Amino acid sequence: MKRIALFLATNLAVLLVFSVVWMILSTFFGLSTFAANNNVNYTGMLVFCAIFGFGGAFVSLFLSKWMAKRSTGMRVIDQPRNEIEQWLYSTVKRQAEKAGIGMPEVGIYEAPEINAFATGASRNNSLVAVSTGLLRAMSRDEAEAVLAHEVSHVANGDMVTLTLIQGVVNTFVMFLARIIGNIIDRVVFKNEDGPGIGYFVTVMVLEIIFGILASTIVMAFSRWREFRADAGGADLAGREKMIAALERLAHSYGQSTLPSEVRAFGISGGVAGGFKKLFMSHPPLAERIQALREYTPRRLPTVA
Repeated sequence: MKRIALFLATNLAVLLVFSVVWMILSTFFGLSTFAANNNVNYTGMLVFCAIFGFGGAFVSLFLSKWMAKRSTGMRVIDQPRNEIEQWLYSTVKRQAEKAGIGMPEVGIYEAPEINAFATGASRNNSLVAVSTGLLRAMSRDEAEAVLAHEVSHVANGDMVTLTLIQGVVNTFVMFLARIIGNIIDRVVFKNEDGPGIGYFVTVMVLEIIFGILASTIVMAFSRWREFRADAGGADLAGREKMIAALERLAHSYGQSTLPSEVRAFGISGGVAGGFKKLFMSHPPLAERIQALREYTPRRLPTVA
């Protein structure tokens, strides 16, 4: 089951585009960071990889909200049109004030399953969205807890932290791919005149392979942030409401219909075993529920 969604997919695409552009410039305009005659400028290479590695991550971050809206076809609530939209909007507003963040945009998208997600470039520029399936299947208390979970993601700065982690991962993926590509180009293809076709092909292939493997680091952080957002949801809405919401998910979980671009940001978690567990963005619901049962919620300021 794929758990490399909006952020990871966009990031990898941007990274590959940057690499292709740089390789073209290196070939035709002599801008390569490699010196000829077996001398490799590792410092320059690392700087280049850091610039483009973090660049790809931040481009993904700033595109995240736009991509989420586009891929789900959601309707953003500017003016509530009915009672449920008014409740949804006012609940997010109250929780955002309590969490000390700017008011997120609030959206509803068509999907049969219970799900919700949050994304955005910062604590004060975010989006919280819920599925129509959630609004139909959950009680108000359960839905309130899900919203609190998503608002907590925003308050915790999870997207920015994810961006920084992804930037570091990108840097080393690009750096290692180029070191190995340089070695293969010279040892296997006997190219002593600077980067050749063997180098470029090797780098592209290794960036994809290393990028997929390195995503396990990002997914490990994603699983940890779910526990933290559950705790935040308990702080904002109440522990019992948060537990009830997760139990509802456990009893009704099915295949997510969220587009792959945003699937990793949904509240629902999948089920996987063995090696696949490393690529899960969410911990098993049973583990999340148990962690909540052992958690003592913090007292937050009351919002009038």
